[in-house]
Amino acid sequence: MTQQKLQGIFTPNLVPYSADGSVNEDELRRYVEWLIERGVHGLYPNGSTGEFTRFTPEERRRIVAVIADQARGRVPILAGAAEANVKETLAACEYYASLGIRAVAIVAPFYYKLSPASVYAYFKEIGDNTPIDVTLYNIPMFASPIDVPTLQRLSEECERIVAIKDSSGEVPHMIRMIQAVKPNRPDFAFLTGWDAALMPMLLVGCDGGTNASSGVVPELTRKLYDLTTSHQIEGARQIQYDLVKLFDTMIYSAEFPEGFRAAVNLRGFNMGHGRQPLSTEQRTDITALSNELQCMLAAHGFTDQPIGGCPIDANAGGGEAEVSAIVQQVVAELNRRGLM
Repeated sequence: MTQQKLQGIFTPNLVPYSADGSVNEDELRRYVEWLIERGVHGLYPNGSTGEFTRFTPEERRRIVAVIADQARGRVPILAGAAEANVKETLAACEYYASLGIRAVAIVAPFYYKLSPASVYAYFKEIGDNTPIDVTLYNIPMFASPIDVPTLQRLSEECERIVAIKDSSGEVPHMIRMIQAVKPNRPDFAFLTGWDAALMPMLLVGCDGGTNASSGVVPELTRKLYDLTTSHQIEGARQIQYDLVKLFDTMIYSAEFPEGFRAAVNLRGFNMGHGRQPLSTEQRTDITALSNELQCMLAAHGFTDQPIGGCPIDANAGGGEAEVSAIVQQVVAELNRRGLM
């Protein structure tokens, strides 16, 4: 049976921790429900944002099982299935297939930098033996890159390889991949993992994205997708500008994905302390970052301003966007105080 093409915004799920460092399953379920209610097209556990390398194989499987149980088929799930070798990866594919997962995402071999021939052989072995559809995951900053000739060859030889998620953020690379694959595989899906280029990626032919920001502001990423795909360019452009500012702050101001975890806390969740130990200075920096993120979220009415308020951007020039942001902040504060 032909399955629906992977399309839209798939949210890379952050994982909340309990005080003892275990997965807080109740909070994870609440978070999944919140994301679905706010219109995400799909869920993406066990990705980079979900810190998949910091969990045991058993924990990774349990995370997907909990999310699948909570989602109850309302949205498709793209589950990270990358393990240390082909045998274990295929075992993960078997398990996720048994859960009814739509597809798995598998990163190219990491730690060892491999040649294109080795990357091809790795995915060919998986593509020939997987019981579930596979999305290739190209993230060259962390793993062996998947070049265009390798992608084209795999797409033509392996029916089960149905998509690629590219986190390079390079628009020309995405165009080259689409040009190489689409003529022979019109059903093949292209997803971007780089939030700062979501709008231009959609405009050049991407089918959607796996975007960490959607785990913080699912309302904005969904709206950006809808506006862009319906060619309402001016509205989409403004949201993309806002998203870049938020994304840059979350990804560059703290160790990834701590900035995103801090922002999700501001949306009303208890994400707990991550498994990566932080220095005293880093914890202080995250406190300062949280105040900055709170001001950004308050500007969109997603949370209240921090105590003491938010500074006015001196470089904004008093434009319409600044006035709108100030009005939203004032309305949010009045609502908080019960005056509206």
